[in-house]
Order: sequence, then C-alpha cells, then structure tokens
Amino acid sequence: MNPLQEISEFKTSPELIAKLYEFGIQKNYKAGSIILNENSHIRSIPIVTKGVMKVIRLEDDGREILLYYIKAGESCIMSFLGGMHNETSKVKAEVEEDAEILFLPMEKVSLFIKDYPQWLDYIFRLYHKRFEELLEIINAIAFKKVDERLLNLLKTKSELTKSKTLSITHEQLANELGTARVVVSRLLKQLEENGELILGRNKIQLLK
Repeated sequence: MNPLQEISEFKTSPELIAKLYEFGIQKNYKAGSIILNENSHIRSIPIVTKGVMKVIRLEDDGREILLYYIKAGESCIMSFLGGMHNETSKVKAEVEEDAEILFLPMEKVSLFIKDYPQWLDYIFRLYHKRFEELLEIINAIAFKKVDERLLNLLKTKSELTKSKTLSITHEQLANELGTARVVVSRLLKQLEENGELILGRNKIQLLK
C-alpha cells in the first residue's frame, strides 16, 4: 500500500494518489537535511509521506524561529503559495525526523487543482491548519514566557517522535524559539530542578 493511502485527506481519491506518484519524485532524507532554503526558487511541492519536516523563518540578524511542523500526509503551504506566484522561498524547510518526501513539480500543481477537487480541498485544509498554527506562534511570542514556550516545544517534539528522550542541543532549541542559547540553557536547568526533565549530553529526557 502507498503511504498516502493511509492518510485521511487522500483515502477517497485513489486516482489522485496514483497521479501524485506518477508525476511526483520520491526521495528519502536523513534528519538535519535541508529541503528548501530561503530565497530558493520553488520548482516542486514537497508532500511528506513518512517522517517529519519543520519550517523555519530566518531573520535579518541571523536568528531563526520555528513556524510549524509538517507531518506525514501534509505539505508546505508556503511552497504552494510561493511556487504558484513564481516567487522565491520565504522560509527554510529542514527534516526533523528521517523522512520520505514526494515532490510534485509546480507545472502539475495547477493541473491538479483544475482536474481534482480533492486536491483543492487538501490545499485549503492545509492553509487553514497553518494559519491557525501561525496564530498560535504569534500568541506565544506576544503573551507567553520563554520557559512556557520551551516546555511546549519539547512536548511537541516528544509527541512527534513518540519518545520522551530527545536528541537535541541547546543551540537548536534556541534557534527554533528565536532566543539566545544562554537563555535556553538557564531555563532548561530550572526545568530540571523543577522535576520536569533530565539533562544529558545533547539529550533531554522529559519526565512528565
């Protein structure tokens, strides 16, 4: 069975699944691989069939901030919009967990919108979900303390990887939160003292 057949958005359209695999290019990536860089030309749309990808925004001063994760069955709406308008990418896409990705060439995206109503519905569903996630990011930055955002990020990563033990550095967490490493290190130490987690060398074990 093709991985997409197990995903709810595509279950009712075996013909669409067949076309995606007919015209798409399937590739495997290890965690840490960069799929798309800022200012790159968008020539295809990535659809994650296995694993997890994350989308990051880079600021002018070099800082990064995590925008959202892309799980199996999902794609990057920013790639859709940029590719459709022939614009360069405004974000960076990186593999969070070993992934299998199906790349659909941009010239087929418009054709699919015309021929398959399920494809257009899929795009609208993605747009709605990403819009809500970005609103949550804005709310978190504006109203939540960094320690709360850090703990929420760790719990999200734990849910995605289905593991209480996370292999990640303080620098990586700082980048995704858009803050300094020393801030993250101090907050992690506080969380450890509060019994929320145990710190190891490039590892964090959640206790709750």
